[in-house]
Amino acid sequence: MLSPILETQAVTRIYGGGGARVVALEGVTMTLARKEVLLIMGPSGSGKTTLLSIMGCILRPTAGRVIVNGKDVSELGEDALPDIRRQYFGFVFQAFNLFGSLTALENVEVVLRMKGVESRVAAAQAMALLERVSLAHRAHSYPRNLSGGEKQRTALARALAGEPPIVLADEPTANLDSRTGRDVLMLLRTLAEEAGKAVAIVSHDAKAQDAAHRVIVLEDGRVSS
Repeated sequence: MLSPILETQAVTRIYGGGGARVVALEGVTMTLARKEVLLIMGPSGSGKTTLLSIMGCILRPTAGRVIVNGKDVSELGEDALPDIRRQYFGFVFQAFNLFGSLTALENVEVVLRMKGVESRVAAAQAMALLERVSLAHRAHSYPRNLSGGEKQRTALARALAGEPPIVLADEPTANLDSRTGRDVLMLLRTLAEEAGKAVAIVSHDAKAQDAAHRVIVLEDGRVSS
């Protein structure tokens, strides 16, 4: 096993206070390495998405530490976190989150431009990313004309823009049929094994276990197995 590129150490997340206090996570410790697919499972309300958001530096833990590539990012100021996210993370969401007015190519290209890549270079890199997910033939199609699987492949290509070492996927198969969902999951595994990405997937889909190297289960905000 390679050294972890991402760790959470005794992470707790509490929402609200007093009678409205909710403990979403309690003392969660986990690791994620390059070339690994980690599957995070558990019932609704178990804290899966909260954990993924803390792993991706979108949410801060109430207590505990988040270590990214050996650096404790838990105490960084808010102004430093966008740079951490841009450098280390690609995100894949259940609802795709594509811009409807942009083509598949443009949806990927815009992320590269936000990362400072020059326009012509960004277009070439975006096409290469679509080729990686077998979607170059749909590069100039708008999301409204793409199937669910094609939208998720576009979202995955966008997540890979700038070659972040960590990919975090939140219910990536929830809006897909079973066959297309399996294809997306196995593509994530291929990215881990062949491109060296560290991949974490939150899913209710039991079939996601086929793509995972390791599974953790959350119950009531704690790791149960």
